[in-house]
Amino acid sequence: MRIALTIAGSDSGGGAGIQADLKTFHQFGVFGTSAVTAVTAQNTVRVLDWEAVSPALVARQIDALATDLPPAAVKTGMLGSAKIVDVVAERIAALRLPNYVLDPVMVATSGDRLLDKKAEDSIARRLLPLAQLVTPNLNEAAILVGKAVGTPDEMEEAAHTLVSMGARAALIKGGHLRHTEAIVDVLVYDGVVRRFSHERIETTSTHGTGCTLSAGIVAGLALDRSLQQAVSDALDFVHRAIAAAPGLGDEKGHGPLNHFVPAPPRPPSEGL
Repeated sequence: MRIALTIAGSDSGGGAGIQADLKTFHQFGVFGTSAVTAVTAQNTVRVLDWEAVSPALVARQIDALATDLPPAAVKTGMLGSAKIVDVVAERIAALRLPNYVLDPVMVATSGDRLLDKKAEDSIARRLLPLAQLVTPNLNEAAILVGKAVGTPDEMEEAAHTLVSMGARAALIKGGHLRHTEAIVDVLVYDGVVRRFSHERIETTSTHGTGCTLSAGIVAGLALDRSLQQAVSDALDFVHRAIAAAPGLGDEKGHGPLNHFVPAPPRPPSEGL
């Protein structure tokens, strides 16, 4: 059984963060491990409060897993502070953790800002060059590249910029695109550009979409799927999880996805 590691914050509402990651890993048939970076007090409406875990304890969690349960793929989500970003980057590099996917969690679905400027700069400087793939939404892409990103063409330009900044590949998520009937996600890797299109589902049950997507990609990479296949499978999983959302939480908030939908089937080459 393959192992995947999530280095991220805990969501008390269970729809995002390490909770969403571990549920997604399980659905893909991958054993999930976690290094907790922050504890949040949140629900489907908003983030009420949060506290970061000490950088030293984050490092100890990663070291403990690397020596006994080494992951085949890794993701980072909410990191909380520049010091945590720096220690995570140092441990990923020192331990040579493979198939690293950077989900640069900077803004919650509710609109709450989750990082300060220093931490955002550290992500671009320290983590981006280590990433096999970076998966920002439109707001996060704009922060990273320093300019507005609001159309598919601007998404493609931003993805190329992120690759030039050190990431091996970039997937810009288009869930916040306006005035479009379909959701477009843009992947740039190895000089290739691919646009994925899915029908837009009118729903407020979108809490944890970014976490779930990056976790699905990590699971696919842990299973030795190609980057393009891992991205395609994860996008399909998220689309169906949104469509089957259970409708939990306050109607004024953003409810969770349905992580119980089946993952895309394994290719025959993967076996059982």
